[in-house]
Amino acid sequence: MTALVQGTARGKVLALQEPLSFWGGVSPETGQIVEPAHPQFGEYVTGVILGLPHGRGSSSAASVLAELLRAGLGPSGIIVEEPDSILVIGALVAEHLYGVQCPITMGPIPPNGAIVSLSDGFVTVEG
Repeated sequence: MTALVQGTARGKVLALQEPLSFWGGVSPETGQIVEPAHPQFGEYVTGVILGLPHGRGSSSAASVLAELLRAGLGPSGIIVEEPDSILVIGALVAEHLYGVQCPITMGPIPPNGAIVSLSDGFVTVEG
């Protein structure tokens, strides 16, 4: 595991089957996945440890992630299988501007629904 953004978080894993763009794929008002073709359409990213292969979409996704985090509607943490600079930028901006932390770790994604803790690049599956 590698920490792309330092920090700690704990929550239930929402393991996405496909990449997701925060720009147009997630409602900034609700935290709900609104991309109709996405397998997890209708799920919420709020308060979960979001697991995804990598992000998708434009650089605007960073601002959507930052705003979701500012509003308390973003994920508690993110696990990606491949590095994603756009997600990292969004998390760093949220921390710098709003004091909201969203650690991002690169590594294997635990099973959907597992309760995990993230701590500076380490993932611990509980129970």
